[in-house]
Amino acid sequence: MSLVERISKEVESRKEELLGLVTKLIAFPTVSPPARNTTEVQDFIKGYLEDMGFETDQWDVYPGDPNVVGILKGEDANQFHSLIVNGHVDVAEIGDDREWDSSPFEAIKKDQYIYGRGVADMKGGIAASLIAIKLLKEIGIPLKGDLQFQSVIGEEVGEAGTLACTERGYKADYAVVVDTSDLHIQGQGGVITGWITIQSKKTFHDGLRRKMIHAGGGVNGASAIEKMTKIISGLQDLERHWAVTKSYDGFPPGTNTINPAVIEGGRHAAFVADRCSLWVTVHFYPNEDYQNVIKEIEEHIQAVAASDPWLRENPPEYVWGGKSMIVDRGEIFPSLEIDPGHPGTKLLTNSFEKMLKENPTVGMSTTVTDAGWLGRAGIPTVIFGPGKLEDAHAVNEKVEIQQLLDFTKVLAIFIAEWCNTRKEG
Repeated sequence: MSLVERISKEVESRKEELLGLVTKLIAFPTVSPPARNTTEVQDFIKGYLEDMGFETDQWDVYPGDPNVVGILKGEDANQFHSLIVNGHVDVAEIGDDREWDSSPFEAIKKDQYIYGRGVADMKGGIAASLIAIKLLKEIGIPLKGDLQFQSVIGEEVGEAGTLACTERGYKADYAVVVDTSDLHIQGQGGVITGWITIQSKKTFHDGLRRKMIHAGGGVNGASAIEKMTKIISGLQDLERHWAVTKSYDGFPPGTNTINPAVIEGGRHAAFVADRCSLWVTVHFYPNEDYQNVIKEIEEHIQAVAASDPWLRENPPEYVWGGKSMIVDRGEIFPSLEIDPGHPGTKLLTNSFEKMLKENPTVGMSTTVTDAGWLGRAGIPTVIFGPGKLEDAHAVNEKVEIQQLLDFTKVLAIFIAEWCNTRKEG
């Protein structure tokens, strides 16, 4: 019996074990926001990894929200490829749970699906990955390269648990982020949020507005709210320019948007508004880096400000990104290009073809994941996981059970072959 046949048969025989592990993970109510509630599930995963022989590292990214990294040492790590398998344990908000057919944190099997909050995004992928690793150990497949499992926090609110892993020095020759992709092999565009603030150097009573807006009034002042409309108009001009001048295969034209999402300004009705802040969300293409995108926006807005006498004296200020939508009201999801010719991507594609007897779809995600942080750290990375995007965050979130099994098969054979492939050169 070939290894492909052996793994396929083994996965099918472990169907109930896999669904049992999914059920256990869903039972942990790791909703974010409010977050700070993942210690128990991470303790569970840490113990699961240690039972399989992993050396583990657990640390708080935020109090009550720890990352867990496990490393299974290879027999000849210097000569053979290493791999990161990455997934996040936080799940999306529930909303009104009365809309659900059953408790969001009680996994329910019905027809060909399993239901529960996070089953598609992305505890199904985590459970299937753990089962894939476990069965390789139990059927006696040794790994010569290092295998690293990253169980991270905060992805739902841009808290970048994966960034914390890279900052802690974790790396590998290749990485698979097992987030929701419907078993497509994907890269992604990027997202960054930012605050653009106009702050007047002087504050005026609203009774002086007449002198600020009429000829001969003599008061050199302006409403920061009204001036922000010029900034918004300038952003719209830049957005239209991007739509015409930029494109990327796999994305509809104009995907690179600048959304004026939130505006805050003024003191109260007795004052001319001396401050206004605009919170924007910027989407950019896989071949762009967020730092260059920031530079483009700031240069354009500075040109807008330079055309206005008051804004020249009271120029906009910027705060970009952030490590938490909860703590500092900002986030970054770096973009991720994929190289179909990379040995890891070619092997993953081949693993899919051998195991499932069809060609995988290789393309781009229409959403964002933590994969961009691994790519930005110089680690060749792809997104590949079970679950459909339309089921992620949805009421009665679900994933097809057979897709969980198929994912487990592909990942298992990929791990077995990648971590036993000698490094080139």
